[in-house]
Amino acid sequence: MNDRREYIRTAMSAKVKVVHESLGEFVFSTRDISDGGVFIVVEGEPFEPKIGDQVTVQVQGLPVPAPVLNMVVVRKTNDGFGLQFDPE
Repeated sequence: MNDRREYIRTAMSAKVKVVHESLGEFVFSTRDISDGGVFIVVEGEPFEPKIGDQVTVQVQGLPVPAPVLNMVVVRKTNDGFGLQFDPE
């Protein structure tokens, strides 16, 4: 198997707000998370970023506001997008 992942993924379903500079603001569910990033499930939303686009992501539904994280779109599948934590 040709799995190039550097980090172990953990299944996690959470609501996250994703903001893209030109596409706008969306709320999606996550499928998994790792030390390197998160996978968001996109169903029926007009969200079509390009690989390399930057977004901000914030977990929703917590008792206090979660931090807003800078992320980069690194992968697209039929059901969503892989986002990588932006080291900058």
